[in-house]
Amino acid sequence: MPTTPQRPDPRTRPNPGRRSERSRAAILRATRELVSEVGYPRLSIEAIAARAGVGKQTIYRWWRSKGAVVFDAFLALSEGADGVVLPDTGDIEADLKEVLRATVAEFADPVFEAPIRALNMEVAGDPELAAQYRERLAAPVDEAKKERLRSAQRAGQIRADADLDLALELLYAPLYQRWLLRSAPLTPEYADALVEHVLRALRP
Repeated sequence: MPTTPQRPDPRTRPNPGRRSERSRAAILRATRELVSEVGYPRLSIEAIAARAGVGKQTIYRWWRSKGAVVFDAFLALSEGADGVVLPDTGDIEADLKEVLRATVAEFADPVFEAPIRALNMEVAGDPELAAQYRERLAAPVDEAKKERLRSAQRAGQIRADADLDLALELLYAPLYQRWLLRSAPLTPEYADALVEHVLRALRP
C-alpha cells in the first residue's frame, strides 16, 4: 500500500541564515586571532579560511579584500553597542580625560591594537575602504565627540565660536601619532596633559 511522503520536521531543517552567521562570526574571529599572531603583512585569505573552517570562496563572496575582512573584524568587537555616547558629568575636563585615558588603554590592548594597526595600513592605500572607514566608523564616533563638546559650549565651558572639528584634531592627532609611529609611550598622564593644554585654548 503506497505511503504518503512525510514532510521534514521544520525544526530539523538546516537553517542557511544561521549557518551563514556562524561562518561569518568564525571568519571575523579567525581574522582577529591571525592578525595578532602573525601580523598583517603575513595574513592571508587562505589562512583565515583554514582557521575559520570555511572555503576561500565563502570569504570572497562577502568581502572583496583582506583589508575589508580586517575592517569588519574590528567593527565586530563593538557590535551590540547602543551607539557611541561620551560621558557627560558636567565637567568637560574630567570627561575628556576619561575618554582619552580609555583610548590609550585600547591602543595598549592587543585584542584591539593589532586590528586597528592593520586597518590603518590598508586604509592608507585603499580609497574605497577609506570611504567605508569614514562613513561607518570615524564619522559616527566624531559626531558623538562633537556632541559632548557642544554640551560644554552650552554650559559655557568652551568658547561658543570654537571650531569643534579642529578641537578634535588637537585632542586626538598627537595621541594617534605617538601610537602610529611608536615615537613615545602612551600613558594616562600624557592623555591628561593633552586635555589640559587643549582646553586652555578652548575655554572662554
